[in-house]
Amino acid sequence: MPSHGIECVHPCAAYGHDEFGRDSGSSGGVVGTVLITTPLKTEHINEIHQLMELGEPYIRARGLSDYWLYATLFSSTCPVAFGDNNTITGAVIAFRSQDDPADVYIQDVMTHPRHRRRGITRALIGSVRSQAEKWDCERLYLTSEPDNRAAHASWATLGFVNVPGDHEIDGISVITDFKGPGRSRAVYELALRRPC
Repeated sequence: MPSHGIECVHPCAAYGHDEFGRDSGSSGGVVGTVLITTPLKTEHINEIHQLMELGEPYIRARGLSDYWLYATLFSSTCPVAFGDNNTITGAVIAFRSQDDPADVYIQDVMTHPRHRRRGITRALIGSVRSQAEKWDCERLYLTSEPDNRAAHASWATLGFVNVPGDHEIDGISVITDFKGPGRSRAVYELALRRPC
């Protein structure tokens, strides 16, 4: 088990997985080990950078000082997953908006290619969602390049909705210049339940 001051994250029933990352509706599942997550820490920076480099062309690894910033100022919404051999198997980089504190923006989601389809992304997004709900945020949102079909399928499976844009590309709604000139994106959001 990792010795990173870790906490076990057991995705809630709403995400359809048990504490082992298995689909709770299945009789077996894919994952045979407990999923361990912890907030991003400075000692994870090099490994996170290497993990994010595996996401090219859709994920662009940031500079090491950027990951220091995330670990130092945004760790509660930047969970990291560890496998049973104490290596990082996935990570999410997300931030609560200072301009609109009801929003949490998910910048990067990466699961190591050898560890996909084991519930890691679902658990990491669940961790971010849990923190956002503690803050009474109203939504999680993220963007994707319009041609990233795998991401579109993942977001839909996780309950995100493709926000209506000003045009479509292959059936995916896109907002022109969402991230600046020439950077059109498909935008996805997940509305969070408001307390009763």
